[in-house]
Amino acid sequence: PDSMGRWSGLHTAPSLKHLTEAGFGVPKEQQHAAVQGLVVAHIDSFDQAVTDGLSRVVQAIPPMEFVHKRDRITLSFVEAAIQNPTVAKGGICNDVRVYPAECRGRKCTYRGKLVADVSWSVNGIPKGIIKQSLGQVPIMVKSKLCNLHGLSPKELIEHHEEAEEMGGYFIVNGIEKVIRMLIMPRRNYPIALARPKFKSRGQGYTQYGISMHCVREEHTAINMNLHYLDNGTVMLNFIYKKELFFLPLGFALKALVDFSDYEIYQELIKGREDNSFYKSCVAEMLRLVMEEGCISKEKVLNYLGERFRVKLNLPDWYTHEQCAKFLLDECLCIHLKSDTEKFYMLCLMTRKLFAFAKQECMEENPDSLMCQEVLTPGQLYLMFLKERMMSWLVSVKLALDKRSHRVGGLTVDSLNRIFNMGTDVTKAFEYLLATGNLVSKTGLGMLQSSGLCVVADKLNFIRYLSHFRCVHRGAAFAKMRTTAVRKLLPESWGFLCPVHTPDGEPCGLMNHLTAHCEVVAPAFSTSTLPALLCSLGVTPVDGTPSQPYSCCYPVVLDGALIGWVEKELVTSLIESLRRFKVLREKKVPPWTEIVLVPHTGKASLYPTLHLFTTPCRMVRPVLNLALGKEELVGTFEQLYLNVGIFESEITPGVTTHQELFPHSMLSVVASFIPFSDHNQSPRNMYQCQMGKQTMGFPLHSYKERSDNKLYRLQTPQSPLVRPLMYDYYNIDNYPIGTNAIVAVISYTGYDMEDAMIVNKSSWERGFAHGSVYKTELVDLSEKVKGDDGVVFGTKPGDSKVMDKLDADGLPPIGAVLNYGDPFYSYINLNTDQTTVVFYKNQERCMVDNIKVCSNDAGTGRFKRVCITMRVPRNPTIGDKFASRHGQKGILSRLWPAEDMPFSESGITPDILFNPHGFPSRMTIGMLIESMAGKSAALHGLCHDATPFTFSEENPAIEHFGLMLKAAGYNYYGTERLYSGLNGTELEADIFIGVVYYQRLRHMVSDKFQVRTTGARDKVTNQPLGGRNVQGGIRFGEMERDALLSHGSSFLLHDRLFNCSDRSVAQVCVDCGSLLSPLLEKPPPHWSSTRHRKTICMLCKKSNSIDTVAVPYVFRYFVAELAAMNIKVKLDIK
Repeated sequence: PDSMGRWSGLHTAPSLKHLTEAGFGVPKEQQHAAVQGLVVAHIDSFDQAVTDGLSRVVQAIPPMEFVHKRDRITLSFVEAAIQNPTVAKGGICNDVRVYPAECRGRKCTYRGKLVADVSWSVNGIPKGIIKQSLGQVPIMVKSKLCNLHGLSPKELIEHHEEAEEMGGYFIVNGIEKVIRMLIMPRRNYPIALARPKFKSRGQGYTQYGISMHCVREEHTAINMNLHYLDNGTVMLNFIYKKELFFLPLGFALKALVDFSDYEIYQELIKGREDNSFYKSCVAEMLRLVMEEGCISKEKVLNYLGERFRVKLNLPDWYTHEQCAKFLLDECLCIHLKSDTEKFYMLCLMTRKLFAFAKQECMEENPDSLMCQEVLTPGQLYLMFLKERMMSWLVSVKLALDKRSHRVGGLTVDSLNRIFNMGTDVTKAFEYLLATGNLVSKTGLGMLQSSGLCVVADKLNFIRYLSHFRCVHRGAAFAKMRTTAVRKLLPESWGFLCPVHTPDGEPCGLMNHLTAHCEVVAPAFSTSTLPALLCSLGVTPVDGTPSQPYSCCYPVVLDGALIGWVEKELVTSLIESLRRFKVLREKKVPPWTEIVLVPHTGKASLYPTLHLFTTPCRMVRPVLNLALGKEELVGTFEQLYLNVGIFESEITPGVTTHQELFPHSMLSVVASFIPFSDHNQSPRNMYQCQMGKQTMGFPLHSYKERSDNKLYRLQTPQSPLVRPLMYDYYNIDNYPIGTNAIVAVISYTGYDMEDAMIVNKSSWERGFAHGSVYKTELVDLSEKVKGDDGVVFGTKPGDSKVMDKLDADGLPPIGAVLNYGDPFYSYINLNTDQTTVVFYKNQERCMVDNIKVCSNDAGTGRFKRVCITMRVPRNPTIGDKFASRHGQKGILSRLWPAEDMPFSESGITPDILFNPHGFPSRMTIGMLIESMAGKSAALHGLCHDATPFTFSEENPAIEHFGLMLKAAGYNYYGTERLYSGLNGTELEADIFIGVVYYQRLRHMVSDKFQVRTTGARDKVTNQPLGGRNVQGGIRFGEMERDALLSHGSSFLLHDRLFNCSDRSVAQVCVDCGSLLSPLLEKPPPHWSSTRHRKTICMLCKKSNSIDTVAVPYVFRYFVAELAAMNIKVKLDIK
């Protein structure tokens, strides 16, 4: 993808063009590139996974070998492909393609078929290839496999989608799910760690270690560590199937290459030839191998195979050597192809470990962005797919073992039957995406197995968009007591937004990518790079450089040691590489990361020249000043570059790069805050949170959607003051608020503590009116199980229906439903009896639309409908509003217009804002926005509110003050107001202007809870809790303490006894038992209506019975204790 110049053609200022351009409402020729660019990381990684990645996975899955009736059988995958989503075989339809809108409406999964070619051979003789379906896998919307791929806005609308549909999510059971981007350790990079926890790994372990997250091309991952032991030796540990294994380094090195001990020794001491302690340590490690009698490579492999084969589950006919080979292939530096490369890499890691243990180099911070990359959705999808395909092979083997006596000779037919018994991948994938929980034998080299998916709720467009830009640190860190993980480090400048992170529990763990940050998706073949490097002066790994090794840098390309380069040559080498990268020459990919960690003469990071071309790294464009073009720089690379921001900061010869914009460090959502550079930082953080909770306009296809809850603002407006990025992303298509006239005045006292007064006339004219769409899916096959003859319908002239339902048993569209009205009715065709279900909600609503759904095969009867209701929600007292500066407030009073203060020109404000909200919060941006909005309204303009446009030399107040002055208003934005109560002029000048206000989703109608009497618990007779069941509010221990401290005992008694579970019980005064008093049995000739006496069964008399009032729970408790043979005696005075 050509990212050059994606950011170069930006408009310099926002405009009101959306409100004035011709051809409004006609779909454009193609979609808006900027909005599509928001999800590009998700879609690209998925496309990569299902095309190139899938073929790599097929090659990487090892053949399944086992014995069946004394024959050795081999099953292996040859090829696999995923098809576009289509209707299942036997379905009745016009078009076999399935579209996402249909899956949302029918609450099913958008998925395509995975078909693989399986080859089988008996005793090594190939017998042919069988095409086998492995089940259905979910398909990402708008990816290459999606049926919407490449459609124009007009065609998208025809398929019931948004014109600007972005995709990037999966649809599982009708819900849009996004696979979260997680932070992972940077792949194939050895990180030096000091962890006190390492000491507990065994005898002699120290805290020093080198950790490496190795990832293959098809994204299979494994974590391996080197540990430094206090006797100077090194232990290698790796995880195989969630178990930890240890292996002394000497054995690993001897097993990988057929070198003599002296050659291994020479390689290990490169660059530290004069360190006698180190040399003795290396000799000691090799001596340990000799002591075990492992002289040659074969003997070491034999030794290792014998020890490890118990855990590897390999066929019995494998030799020890083959087992050891398998171990080295699957667990050691798996990102490298050849054993020699692995050997050189392990030697480099060992040298780094010793330098670190002897404090000659610093430890790296694993929380720093330089040591991190992103787990993209495509990567997780592919890793999981590989594991499921491998387990399919295992399940086929088990099915064959189970039925071996029934299956005669193996033929194509019998194999086909066995293949169909294998566990398909459908359920596993749906479970992963529906719950976000990963069920895996190996753990996929990840730290967490839950919380991998989130619902992409379309509360408003900003919230929806931020799901795709979110990067989470991982669930494992959320429970950690330390705060080091959450710190904002300077390394993340330009990649992660410093503002856009939630406050509270996930603070600093849930970050968002900046607007310019991209994630590398394509994997690129690097086969030509080693030769290019050698032509630029790198000495190959088996050659000898002209200088001693201590004066050279090792050159590492994607975690493989390429060779050595002398200090003198290294700057020219880097300049040439960077030039090739920016100008796209010599097959150097444009997302290459070129990092030289220099020799400093002090203990700094381990000096190396690193080159990275792997996918999943974060990169961002900056301007390369030498070449005058955009260059993508990575997180590690940025540490060693000098990047200026403004022209004035550039020092020739030192500054090599320049930022494209001053605000390039902000995320998409943070860059929508006007004048955010004038606000206190926490206020900007609050606005990032509240921007996502706004009642706005989330989508245009309300009629087509059947989400559980959708909000809609009836009267949205385009803001008069807005940052550049607002127009860049065309947010006018999905507006989120209203321009309001705001006066800053303390009036009536109804505006204390962040409350605000709203003009009643503005409210009557539609200020911030909105509605909520709620959808109910009624499925009769689930409601009435087992009876096939139940369909929607009514009997003519049914009195229960009250003429409010149509003949089909459903309410007419546009009908108003109140509490207790008939909602729908169904009829049993066999018994001809109807059942009416009534509307249970207290709020009245309108029926907006009804969709009739069928089942997957298209054979369903009239059994499933989706009823969408529209609940009008106009602002009431207690609803939450906020400006775009984190100034949230609650509507406290709708004040009549005639009592509001008014200006000389007769304007009454829409909102009265309390001046006490400014001093402590320091949201100066809101004051500037008020002046700018006022001048924009007077001059008919739209003002640019991008941060960092104004400075000390060019202040904002001067700019907007002069504009106000030009329109004949006060330079400072104040006016004389007159009291609405007695018409006299107010003594103070009142600051009044236009501010864009948002209505938030927190509404009183969703939160109030009230109860007189109602449902009770069946066991304890106490009132239930919870708003949905009309429950009470718990009067807990602390509330009880408050009443105790007041000494108000009668109130306490009333709350905890009379209003809770007062009950009257009989008790025997003599024996003090609650359980023994029972009604006497009547003799047969009595009629049971006679007055029966209560008799104590133990004392056999009725004159000792008394009635007491006790909590019902106490009676229950006594009965429970009696069941456990404990007697409770009451002492009654």
